[in-house]
Amino acid sequence: MRIRVRAPASTANVGPGFDCVAVALDLWNELEVEDGGGEPDLDHIGVRAFAQLAPVAGKRFRWIDRIPYERGLGSSASVIALGLVAAALSLGRKPDPEKLLPAGVELEGHADNLAAALAGGVCVTWEGRIARIADSVPAVPIALVPQATVSTALSRTGLPATISHGDAAFTAARATLLGAALSSGSPELFSEALQDRLHEPYRAPNAPLLREARKNLPAEALGVTLSGSGPTVIVWAREEAANECAGALGRRFPGERVVPLAVSQVGAGTADE
Repeated sequence: MRIRVRAPASTANVGPGFDCVAVALDLWNELEVEDGGGEPDLDHIGVRAFAQLAPVAGKRFRWIDRIPYERGLGSSASVIALGLVAAALSLGRKPDPEKLLPAGVELEGHADNLAAALAGGVCVTWEGRIARIADSVPAVPIALVPQATVSTALSRTGLPATISHGDAAFTAARATLLGAALSSGSPELFSEALQDRLHEPYRAPNAPLLREARKNLPAEALGVTLSGSGPTVIVWAREEAANECAGALGRRFPGERVVPLAVSQVGAGTADE
């Protein structure tokens, strides 16, 4: 048996969609599983994901990692999705994102990135459910990827236990706008939605690019969001001017990786899809 699968990166939260909204990105990790070989690494999170559904003994795992690690682009969710999908295929099952999600959440801890990695497009997740609410967004995501890394667990320690009623209302309004922007495809509404007072202000100290990118934002940009827990940020560019926006960001941030991306309309699956 030989199985080749791939799974996309993702950007979670998208401003006010804390812990429930994520967008799959056209940047992929891959996995090849074959019978034979030595004992697999049982500490590898992707192998552990495979073992949630199927035996791993006697199997050889080859990983291709393209998604930067601990940068807020869903690298661990992608690897978990690879393990889950490969295991389902090894059992002759069609991978169902919503059925695979609970097994992956036991390892990932946060369902938003994993939902997007499994289902593709723009996903909302809650209580073990996935709603794929759009194939794309009315903007082009451009990632600003710093050299520094941030642990998701460490980043969450900076979040307060409570916030003010005013900040909650502010964020609820932007979350509603985010849903309206995605359903209507409106760049104007999308731009208005990309603000948050629930998590971004508290994570900003570990993600200095968030503050810097918002200063003198290129005219071609609709807004900026922290990608997951950071430190990567996503600059959302107008579709007709994405190249100009990426060029402006490259000139402004010569020491950082500027990565123009696209929304992936497909989630984890066989590598020839």
